[in-house]
Amino acid sequence: MVENCLFCKIIAGVIPSKKAYEDEKILAFYDIAPQAPVHILVIPKTHIACVDEINEANADIVAYIFTKIPAIAKAAGITNGYRVISNCGADACQSVPHLHFHILGGGELSDKMA
Repeated sequence: MVENCLFCKIIAGVIPSKKAYEDEKILAFYDIAPQAPVHILVIPKTHIACVDEINEANADIVAYIFTKIPAIAKAAGITNGYRVISNCGADACQSVPHLHFHILGGGELSDKMA
């Protein structure tokens, strides 16, 4: 656990979250400031700051996350498509420096990204 990382604290149970899915490798929880009718964050339990830190040694966790996303979306009631987003760095508005993927769905989303 990285001491000052909000998501590491959520993984450790220090900060509560509304869980959508959890196993030994990942945690999925509902965003506290949703940008869509359903907005879930999926994070690895191993701290990786952002996409820039994905490498051959940890890429398997990203692949694993993407094998779980469809079931997480379906279990959350998303039935007609969804968007998956990962922000990396300040210019992309990454607010927590822990790799995470946003699942956005539950209704028609805007075709604009901003």
